Amino acid sequence: MKILLVAGGDPNHWPAFSHEFDKIIGIDRGNLFLLRQGIVPDLAIGDFDSLNEDEKKEVFNAVDEVVTSPAEKDDTDTQLALEITFRRFPKAEVTLIGATGGRLDHLLANLWLGVEPRFSPFLSQIKIADKGNVVSYIASGSHQIPKISDMKYLAFCCLTSVKELTLKNVKYELLNADFLQPTSLASNEFLTGNAEVSFSKGLIAVIQSRDV
Repeated sequence: MKILLVAGGDPNHWPAFSHEFDKIIGIDRGNLFLLRQGIVPDLAIGDFDSLNEDEKKEVFNAVDEVVTSPAEKDDTDTQLALEITFRRFPKAEVTLIGATGGRLDHLLANLWLGVEPRFSPFLSQIKIADKGNVVSYIASGSHQIPKISDMKYLAFCCLTSVKELTLKNVKYELLNADFLQPTSLASNEFLTGNAEVSFSKGLIAVIQSRDV
């Protein structure tokens, strides 16, 4: 099952998407943006504090199922939506859009979702996408990273300390390098075929991107 989560970021930053998703879940203001584009979410989640009363009525009247939460809570709306999604659909492939292009605190909270222990069982099932970027997560071990056709650049963002990082079949290779703090290894590129990545400890966000 493929699920699209739509957060409240500017729709101008959304990637193009068609009907390849089995379910679409709106997060807070993301629901309103979906409705304005003629798309009715299957589920709406959030505290809806970013909507005025008329906008709330528009969302609540249009969406069959709405899960509300208090505005003052420990989780962000996006964290809550991701938790509910995997609770209901533990094998789903989840793409999150509307999570970038706005406030930096929201961007960082969304990027670090992969570090949270509760989401670690689903790490390989989560992607964050916008018009020029696709983020995926990998834990320690060996990985083959296929190139996304319309992306040019490849980055490895160490979200934790990382040990023995080796990068092969990329423009800038690396052999058994340790990083003691979060570090972004930016502006690498694919060669021919898959990039090869291995490391013995840590967690990395793999970012494929292009200029837009």
